[in-house]
Parts: sequence; structure tokens; C-alpha cells
Amino acid sequence: QVQLVESGGGFVQAGGSLRLSCAASGGSGNFAWGWFRQAPGKERESVAAISRSGSTIYYSSFVKGRFTISRDNAANTVYLQMNSLKPEDTAVYYCAAANSYIATMNSMLYNYWGQGTQVTVSS
Repeated sequence: QVQLVESGGGFVQAGGSLRLSCAASGGSGNFAWGWFRQAPGKERESVAAISRSGSTIYYSSFVKGRFTISRDNAANTVYLQMNSLKPEDTAVYYCAAANSYIATMNSMLYNYWGQGTQVTVSS
């Protein structure tokens, strides 16, 4: 059974940075990855996605230029570097893995989910 373990969330002031990590255990590790977030009272939304090879990357418009998704296939780990954080970035962030080669922002296509990590950005 595949398990995803997230780390790196926390509290930061506006303009600061955080780096989220998500490591997979079990399974083949041949995943496409995504990051999603959910703020209180709001629906979950996609943040970024990366293909299995890393050659295709997508970002939501509200994080483009500030966040960077990357992966380490040898370590079965995906990262989300978040810079220039804003209070509106406050949310629980979830990583997700898909048994696929293709990057996708569609949450329905992901097979495995992390437990979520809280990111709080103060103004």
C-alpha cells in the first residue's frame, strides 16, 4: 500500500518562504505528482502538478512565479518551494500521487493522498 507523508508546513510572515516535502513509501514510485490546497470554508484547489519524467509542469495562475514544484525520483519525493507567500496562501496543503506518466491538475485522477500539512501566512 502506498503512503504519502508530508512535511514542511508551518507559520510564516507574508513575503516569507516555506518548502513542503512529500515522500512516498510502498508501490513502484512511478508517479505523476500534484499539490493541492484547501482553505477553511473553500473547496480544494489545485496548486501545481509535475509529470513522472519532470518534463511537464503546471501551475495555477495564483502561484505561478512564486511556487516551484520539483521531484526526486530516486527518493520518491516531491517538493513545493513556496516563495513570496501571501496571507491568501493560508491553507492545508496536500500532495497527491497518480499511477500515470502525465501531469494533471485534475484531483479526480490521483490515486494516493497525503495527510495534509498546514501552512499559515500572517499579514
